[in-house]
Amino acid sequence: MRILIVEDDERLRALLRRGLIEDGYVVDALEDGRECDAYLSGASYDVIVLDLNLPGEDGLSLLRRLRAADHRVPVLILTARDGAADVVAGLDAGADDYLRKPFAFDELEARLRSLSRRSPTLIAPVLQVGDLVFDAEKREAHRGNRNLNLTAKEGLFLEVLMRNPGRTVTRRMLEDRLWDRESDRVSNVLDVYARRLRKKLTESGEPQLLHTLRGLGYRLEAP
Repeated sequence: MRILIVEDDERLRALLRRGLIEDGYVVDALEDGRECDAYLSGASYDVIVLDLNLPGEDGLSLLRRLRAADHRVPVLILTARDGAADVVAGLDAGADDYLRKPFAFDELEARLRSLSRRSPTLIAPVLQVGDLVFDAEKREAHRGNRNLNLTAKEGLFLEVLMRNPGRTVTRRMLEDRLWDRESDRVSNVLDVYARRLRKKLTESGEPQLLHTLRGLGYRLEAP
């Protein structure tokens, strides 16, 4: 899951980003809404976490503008405003959920998982290609009765491929889903993950599902 955080509190923004990355999410974080449009046009996000008390353009105005521009990505408002009128205003502006500060991190993650199921980029929670099954909520992959024991990044790599079965997934598409804008990207790191996945997919002698299209990307398809 790729998440965009818009939060002006530097400490909270850093804590959210670090905690979500440690749990396997890809996260970009902004201190205000000035670059929000550029980020949304440059990458596909599954959820936006939005503060209301932003410098310059406030969160409600930003949300209304995004909805007017037909950005349909689910939005979770995360704010200290806790009045009933504030909740109503946020939902009426186009928010999909509303969480008050202070909050429990586990609850935030549960709400993000719930919202991601509404995202146009994350539809089916359980994916299958041949005898390979991936549970996007549990982050678990099995081939037959065998657990593949994937790392977080290997799971993201596989999920992107399984959401596009039989189609070429370009290197750029994978990079955009696996890394945020602040990450250093080594040119051959995708090939490393592909080799690891191939080994895990065929560890018991099964037919290969993952194929490299040299110079283009990768394709996952049943034999």
